[in-house]
Amino acid sequence: MTAASSLSPWFQFARPDSQARLRLFCFSYAGGGASVFRKWADQLPPEIELYPIQLPGRESRFGEAPFTQIAPLIQALSQAIRPYLNRPYVFFGHSMGALVSFELARDLRRQRLPLPLHLLVSARRAPHVPDRYPPIHNLPDAEFIDEIQRLEGTPEEVLRNTDLIQLLFPVLRADFSVCETYTYTRDIPLSCPITAFGGLQDHEISEEEVAAWRKQTTGFFRLHMLEGGHFYLHSDRELLIQLIVQSLRPLLGSLSRQFL
Repeated sequence: MTAASSLSPWFQFARPDSQARLRLFCFSYAGGGASVFRKWADQLPPEIELYPIQLPGRESRFGEAPFTQIAPLIQALSQAIRPYLNRPYVFFGHSMGALVSFELARDLRRQRLPLPLHLLVSARRAPHVPDRYPPIHNLPDAEFIDEIQRLEGTPEEVLRNTDLIQLLFPVLRADFSVCETYTYTRDIPLSCPITAFGGLQDHEISEEEVAAWRKQTTGFFRLHMLEGGHFYLHSDRELLIQLIVQSLRPLLGSLSRQFL
């Protein structure tokens, strides 16, 4: 694949580069789409090519039904991503995206397919940590909006746009259903390193819940806490990308030596 236009609908705003050493797949938060990451390529080094994931039900795939359970979502993602595992790669997921990327990595391992060389998870409690909040995806509209506002589950600018929030209700409910109906199944930890990010002002996810990701890897673990709330992905984007690149530098160095 040499041009973004020839890619699967699962990949939007991708920047394919035949000279890159590493492919970065990015998974967004509940209600978000691939456009969340469209500016990231401008801040990434040329060794990293960006591949944001576009789930059904949003943006360019608005007409498609969103998934409401994680198992069929992972099954579909696993099939879609398989042709793009022909280069060393890593996963980055924010909030819901962290959970999806984690379960996708475990599914790829079960299939004996190439695995991510690093898992970067952001603004999400570790999968084995129970949810502290009751489910909200089936609440009436007004209560649902109040709850996602309280939980910081959707950017404030989206919640203030009445027309937009009505259009997003189906995908928001579906995404919250994916997260809230998720049941963790014990398995051996991943072998790849995990870097976890959290927000010091995030009232939904505590530092301890983010730090618990260390139990999901037999490899190296690192925790970074940023100053912002749940959506430091936007407010502290430049710093977050710098930390991601910093986390991947040893891997990039190793890959460069392999190609000498």
